[in-house]
Amino acid sequence: QVQLVESGGGLVQPGGSLRLSCATSGSIGGIYVMGWYRRAPGNQRELVASINNFGRTNYADDVKGRFTISLDNAEKTLLLQMNSLKPEDTAVYYCNLRKPVSDYWGQGTQVAVSS
Repeated sequence: QVQLVESGGGLVQPGGSLRLSCATSGSIGGIYVMGWYRRAPGNQRELVASINNFGRTNYADDVKGRFTISLDNAEKTLLLQMNSLKPEDTAVYYCNLRKPVSDYWGQGTQVAVSS
């Protein structure tokens, strides 16, 4: 059984930075995709960034150049470095692990960008 626990959210001013972490327990080996999703008030959950077991990354257009996803294999921690934050980045951010026959989600961490 895999558990995902996010941390690192908070309140930041526009232009600021945050780093989200997703600690994993259990095995994430083999074929997988790990990603960060977000849900803003009134909106559907959307993909922010993902990374697969080959290290290939994918980003939503509106975060390209500002956000960086990475996976610390030794610590089994998924990271999301968020720079140049904008008010429209305000959302609950969720960590996801997708394997061929299973799908896991964390509980979410709130990010608020406001002056």
